[in-house]
Amino acid sequence: MTKVLLLCVAVLFASTMLASAAPKWEEVSQNIARMVDQAVATYESGDADGARDLINTSYYGIYEKEGLESVMRSSVSAKETSLTEYQFYKVKRAIKNGEDVASVHQEGEKLKAMVEDNVKALENAHGSSGWAAFLPAFLILLREGLEAILVLVAIIAYLKRSGNERYLGSVYNFSIAAVVASFISAYFFATILNNNTGGMSREVLEGATALFAVFVLLLTSAWLGGKADKDTWKQYIDGLVKTSVTSGTARALGFAAFLAVYREGAEVILFYQALFNNAAADVEMIWLGFGAGCVALAVIFFGIQHGILHIPLRPFFLFTSVLMFLLAVTFVGGGIEELQEGGVIGITRFDGLPTVDVLGIFPTAETLGAQLLVILIGIGMVIYSKKRKPKAANA
Repeated sequence: MTKVLLLCVAVLFASTMLASAAPKWEEVSQNIARMVDQAVATYESGDADGARDLINTSYYGIYEKEGLESVMRSSVSAKETSLTEYQFYKVKRAIKNGEDVASVHQEGEKLKAMVEDNVKALENAHGSSGWAAFLPAFLILLREGLEAILVLVAIIAYLKRSGNERYLGSVYNFSIAAVVASFISAYFFATILNNNTGGMSREVLEGATALFAVFVLLLTSAWLGGKADKDTWKQYIDGLVKTSVTSGTARALGFAAFLAVYREGAEVILFYQALFNNAAADVEMIWLGFGAGCVALAVIFFGIQHGILHIPLRPFFLFTSVLMFLLAVTFVGGGIEELQEGGVIGITRFDGLPTVDVLGIFPTAETLGAQLLVILIGIGMVIYSKKRKPKAANA
């Protein structure tokens, strides 16, 4: 119970560091307008590079940094936000292509009008329900925490049944050390994002974080799918414990527990960061989902420890495997979109296609192409797993 609460505190600390108060949006809009006008004037003087830098600053240093972009996305419309972001891109493209001053001025005026419309929409917005932010936050913490609980409870039960209670202290100590390590990782990660990271570099870091989360999610999904069998899971736990016990060292067994807990804590931090990157006005719903997950894990841990609760392993692993894969598809769309905002990847927009922010669906060839690739990888993983099982059974 204590370990579950400590892990929750570590994640809560990281999420608290990522929250920020929103400024007055009217003032933000005026600052953007002034900078856009300055960029047009700079371009007219013949300094195209300086004009483009000013547009970048108006987006990264004001629109995105002050939170107008993220609040618009969560409280009003992801589609309208994407259109405004695309207009920033169009102004920069006009400058880069060396178009005449009138064309650049026209694109700039359109951008200013769209930002003003964003602010007006915010004034009339009642906000989203936030349940789209609550559910992933709850399920991520529940899934990761439940896997750590299953590993620890299995190790503890095995040690007790085999008469190796002397190793329990090492398991507990290393588990607590893993929670502390997760806490340090959360602090380090949040510090990187909040200090000395602004503008394009922040967008690139957030995009890279999301893509790395996709990689981990795919591996986790494949690992879970492979353990969706009672005998397979038992062999995994027995092998983990027997190897440690026969080694004759408490440190080896403790390190096995450390890895089990730290891996889950690190993954929670990674996945929550991807959620918080696009949270804005729904931050409180992520916290609510986080709190609900902590309560659920505490109840589950108590129930399993006292033999009250039995979790059917196959449905659990199959469900969570699918969940991790769906999150991977969502995160890859959001990650590519962040890299587009950071100027690393170009934008090929499909007008008329919807934006479904909660699923990471954006109407660009780059984001949709990346999601299609992840889906194909998932199909390949399933086919490979099915072909491999008969061979493993005959081996």
